[in-house]
Amino acid sequence: MSFSDLFDSGFKKRNEDHFAAIVRVAMDDGIITDDEKAFLDRLANNLNISEADYKLILKNYKSHPINPPVSYDKRLERLYDLVRMVHVDQIKGDSEHRLLHKIGVGLGFHAVNVKYIVDKALTLVSNGVDLDTFINEIKNMNR
Repeated sequence: MSFSDLFDSGFKKRNEDHFAAIVRVAMDDGIITDDEKAFLDRLANNLNISEADYKLILKNYKSHPINPPVSYDKRLERLYDLVRMVHVDQIKGDSEHRLLHKIGVGLGFHAVNVKYIVDKALTLVSNGVDLDTFINEIKNMNR
């Protein structure tokens, strides 16, 4: 096995674990809504999750560890990516907020603050900010 194979398998495993964590968040209320399913389909595609792995993860999502990023900046990067996906998918209104609140808590943001973080994140992404601006604005939103 070459070094690049190790990197690829590690990257693939991280994407699968990240996807499974999002599935776990979506299943928090016991069901996956049509909007959540459509989002999961696109997320699986973006993370290069094969159809077979997708079905296996949906069936056994609890077998994957939840590993939210330890670093605050990494959590913000994931939030930025996911908010952009939701925004591009044009999931709007209550379903958008419910999905992003679940994801925010799943990423390790405190449940008390997640509403404010998600609202700010949606505003920033809809204004087309880049990642650096997004991180700076979220970090300094209470000033």
